[in-house]
Amino acid sequence: MAILQLPIETAHLSLRPFERCDVEAVARYHLLPGVQRYVMRQTRYTDDVALAVEHMRSQVQLNRPGETLVLALVRKGDQRVVGQISLTWADATSGQGELRFAIDPSQAGNGYLTQSIGAMLDLAFDHFGMHRVMVRGDGRSHHTNALMQRLGFRLEAHYREHALFRGEWDEELHFAMLDREWRRSTKVQILPLRERVA
Repeated sequence: MAILQLPIETAHLSLRPFERCDVEAVARYHLLPGVQRYVMRQTRYTDDVALAVEHMRSQVQLNRPGETLVLALVRKGDQRVVGQISLTWADATSGQGELRFAIDPSQAGNGYLTQSIGAMLDLAFDHFGMHRVMVRGDGRSHHTNALMQRLGFRLEAHYREHALFRGEWDEELHFAMLDREWRRSTKVQILPLRERVA
């Protein structure tokens, strides 16, 4: 496997490892209740954000199953961090990966999630040789569900009221894509789209 070259560039973003100076930008979206259920490390208070960023700073390689690569979505031009995306190597034998992502709601609708997910799928399938990548989504998030379908993900499961999150029943959807499905796709055109937090 070739050495992973970072940052990864898209049309409007640079996907790079997190830095200590990103704490304030991350706090803008990380502390929102709608984001909390989708991030790996929950942050309920401002002090938690610095710890979360420090943890994400250490997640910059995928060498073995269980590891996670986390990258900041940095807008070109003003270098503002607008969100994050992660790829977890879930299983080596069967080549399974999982994507998670979150975006500052004030930056939604600009195609940033479309670009970053596309870049991470290229990475998962072409660089790391994964066979299947899955994404968990909120059953109530019509925007996220539409984005997954537009990217070519297949809905594989809908778990109704399977877990309590802050006193509410969670509706979780599981989407997945195979390597050959991504390679057959048209590699997603960037179109105007109202994206929301996944």
